Amino acid sequence: MRVLIIGATGFIGRALVARLRRDGHIIVASVRSESRARSVLGSDVELLATSRGDALVAALATSDAVVNLAGEAIIGKRWTPARRRVLEESRVGVTRELVRAIAAATPRPRVLASGSAVGWYGDRADERLTEASSPGDDFLARLCRDWEAAATAAEQSGVRVVLLRTSIVLGRDGGALAQMLPPFRLGLGGPVGNGRQYFPWIHLHDHVAAVATTITDERYHGPVNLVAPQETSSRTFAAALGRALHRPAVLPMPAFALRVIFGEAATTLLASQRAVPNDAARESACRAHGPQRAWVHVRV
Repeated sequence: MRVLIIGATGFIGRALVARLRRDGHIIVASVRSESRARSVLGSDVELLATSRGDALVAALATSDAVVNLAGEAIIGKRWTPARRRVLEESRVGVTRELVRAIAAATPRPRVLASGSAVGWYGDRADERLTEASSPGDDFLARLCRDWEAAATAAEQSGVRVVLLRTSIVLGRDGGALAQMLPPFRLGLGGPVGNGRQYFPWIHLHDHVAAVATTITDERYHGPVNLVAPQETSSRTFAAALGRALHRPAVLPMPAFALRVIFGEAATTLLASQRAVPNDAARESACRAHGPQRAWVHVRV
């Protein structure tokens, strides 16, 4: 297959490019900086210097599948009105433009796998959350709803749409784990808030294996929870990371301190989402790697 990837140079995008290339697919990466993308992705990936206009339509007309991983980082900055607009435009706006370009392309890709997040469910305590569960109503949940709605509009053009409800992706070369490691290595790590909230996660390798499956297997459509079947809490996760690093991990990060630092964005760290994968997603991940690998197998 010829696969167009939006967001190919990010933490997940780089791993997905490598996985799809190993599977024999041809990759076209939509990028903002060709020089940086070439250094990150190598010489065998075709580069599209823009994700807009006629060039995008032309690239889509020659692609069998599209994976949309675009989006500014949710965590790290307070959700001021200006920051909210950036988050919305980088997800909803980019996806709407992509779907308009798909509608204009002849022929069109057969499938669009588009990013979303388990934040779609909001803060749900210990409720088990499947793809059929109702949405939440905080800012992140509303953002995910609009994001998914923008992607789902591609169905009107006859395109199969998969919504990638991603959990916390763990890998040693970036993402959430890279931010967690420095304080934990100093023995300053610990659970977030009260530590009882569910911590939905997936290993990077399993995540990209699942995405690769969704674009080739026509049984996948609509939302897919990309989460490991092993459920864990923030406290359990912190303890396991401390053991892996041979460091204590008992110092909690109080909820009030997170709210002082991040404002409303702290809900991303404090919310509890007991998201579970459906049977098809679990089966494909196990085919790829055996039982989904424990995150502690990440080489830290």
